[in-house]
Amino acid sequence: MAGQIKVKLVKSGIGFPKDQRDTIKGLGLKKLQQTKVLNDTPAIRGMIKKIIHLVEYETV
Repeated sequence: MAGQIKVKLVKSGIGFPKDQRDTIKGLGLKKLQQTKVLNDTPAIRGMIKKIIHLVEYETV
């Protein structure tokens, strides 16, 4: 898995467990509709999988 992933926060973490809110912060997302381009690593993929209901992502 080489390359990068573009992650966009599309739903607020309010009302979800603290570990999911911490995962959003760990990905560097702070505001709705904010987009980050991150390295495609197994750790990042696992974080995205944990909050898949709150984000959209695509490979770059």
